[in-house]
Amino acid sequence: MSVERTRAIILRRTNYGEADRVLRMITPMGQRSVIAKGVRREKSKLAGGIELFAISDIVINRGKGDLGILTSARLVQFYRHILEDYDRLQFGYEAINLVSRASEHIDEPEWYGVLSEVYMGLDVTTIPLQLVQSWFYLHYAELTGYELNLERDVTGQPLDEAKTYMYDVNEKGLRLAEQGDIDASHIKLLRIMMTKSIQTVTQIGGVGEILPDCWLIARQHAAI
Repeated sequence: MSVERTRAIILRRTNYGEADRVLRMITPMGQRSVIAKGVRREKSKLAGGIELFAISDIVINRGKGDLGILTSARLVQFYRHILEDYDRLQFGYEAINLVSRASEHIDEPEWYGVLSEVYMGLDVTTIPLQLVQSWFYLHYAELTGYELNLERDVTGQPLDEAKTYMYDVNEKGLRLAEQGDIDASHIKLLRIMMTKSIQTVTQIGGVGEILPDCWLIARQHAAI
């Protein structure tokens, strides 16, 4: 039997038997499934370490089967402010569900970093929700194999900062349009979201007017 210690984000908790729970989680090494024995009992030492909207330090004992045994769980960071705002809480659940479904087919360690970043952004109430959502949608699309092309339009031509574009839902990219509402400022912000942390994006001034447009592009591209 091998032992693994890692950080983890809980994606799903399913009651099993009289007092156990089966947990699906994402870690810096990818997805893990474990059973937490006796965790639903009143005096369980594991219960406090497997909360949603948290990062936990866990220890897993692994045998021959796919399901490991959770032997230790301790909260490292609990993002409690997410629970205090209905809209942020609902988006938190949406992000968990999307990552949970996608990681069943695309088991990438990067999911852990994406959810960690989203939790941080949702927990800081001064960060606009649309910014967190836009950041997540862009990175979700990238990890599922549909990265938004912010260098070329749908015809393969380099994007021109002097021209305007529209988002083409069918082609899943930017299309040149004389009356388009996507300009160089939108493209710059989307590029920054794709390459920088949420905290870095918040330091950019004057994005309030274009953020709703970027949110719509990111959401459409992620096909949410």
